[in-house]
Amino acid sequence: QVQLAESGGGLVQPGGSLKLSCVLSGSIFSIWTMSWHRQAPGAQRELVAAIDTGSSVNYADSVKGRFTISRDNAKNTVYLQMNSLKPEDTAVYTCDADRPIPGGSYHYGGQGTQVTVSS
Repeated sequence: QVQLAESGGGLVQPGGSLKLSCVLSGSIFSIWTMSWHRQAPGAQRELVAAIDTGSSVNYADSVKGRFTISRDNAKNTVYLQMNSLKPEDTAVYTCDADRPIPGGSYHYGGQGTQVTVSS
């Protein structure tokens, strides 16, 4: 059974930085496309950033130039470095793992970690 464990959330002032980590267990990490999503109160869940098995990345327009997603296959870990944080970045951030299979895909999601940007 694949499990995802996020860490690194917290309270930070506007303009500050945080680094989120997510460890995958129960499977071979390198075969999974990893992503970070977030959901703020009253808002829809949105994709923040994704990194595929070849380390190609994509970002939401709202975080381009401020956030960086990376992966370390040796540590079964995906990271989200968040710089120049804004109050509108406040949300629960979840880590997701996806792998296509014939006729569908496997998907797993973590429990989430709270990020609060406030002075």
